[in-house]
Amino acid sequence: MILKVILKKEIQIFFTALMFYTRIPVPQSTGFSENNLNRATKYFPLIGIIVGSVGAFVYFITATILNLHLSILFSLAATVLLTGAFHEDGFADFCDGFGGGYSQEQILEIMKDSRIGTYGAIGLLMMFLFKFFSLLAINPLQIPVVIIAAHAFSRMLPVLFIYTGKYVGKSSTSKSKPVGQKGSWQDVLIALIFAVIPLALIQWQVTLLIIPVSVILLYTFKAFVVKHIGGYTGDVLGALQQLAELVFYICFIVVQNNDIAFIIRTIQDCYKQSIS
Repeated sequence: MILKVILKKEIQIFFTALMFYTRIPVPQSTGFSENNLNRATKYFPLIGIIVGSVGAFVYFITATILNLHLSILFSLAATVLLTGAFHEDGFADFCDGFGGGYSQEQILEIMKDSRIGTYGAIGLLMMFLFKFFSLLAINPLQIPVVIIAAHAFSRMLPVLFIYTGKYVGKSSTSKSKPVGQKGSWQDVLIALIFAVIPLALIQWQVTLLIIPVSVILLYTFKAFVVKHIGGYTGDVLGALQQLAELVFYICFIVVQNNDIAFIIRTIQDCYKQSIS
């Protein structure tokens, strides 16, 4: 009986994550609970697996009848449609806010504006081009598994930001409310499990590179954001996911084009510089 209650609760939390982070329909009985949304962050990487799998499936199907360029475009479009451009919208607002704002108040105010500005438009275009050409540089046979792994792992960084930072947005006026906030560290562990499982689909050398690079990305990104606005907002988390996804693709290309000895030397050099 207790197990049934726990399972029912977890299903509700998962549906909350699905409802908030994608456009996939969920049962009406899911409703909304702020507590469920906070707990739903543990399923963020699992949502990434789902979104990435759809993108990988679309790529696989279109690759059988179209050329590589169109297959990648269709895959990117599928993931954007599935999430309702949730993270892309956050990235655009992030670019507008931090590109056009000077004070904390200005940055937060600009990010709340639903209109896209010059920085946001350029940022979105550059992000899309970087993703497209990065995927184009990857071995076509490996693109599906890379997409799945990248979408899952990239969503782990926002989870870590949530659990190590503080929310500075104004929930009463935010256009993207509500935003999941801190739950328990057990939830972080669950999220981490979902994030690393897809890494088994790719070369271990990629994992060896992507983990320290992601730590560096999270540290520098968080330091930059905290310096300017003191914490995170939904737009900041969306921007971090987009950057982490792109970095994943680039790391895969680095491993694909270089031998493991080069990767190890690079990591060692970065480590020595960080402690010197």
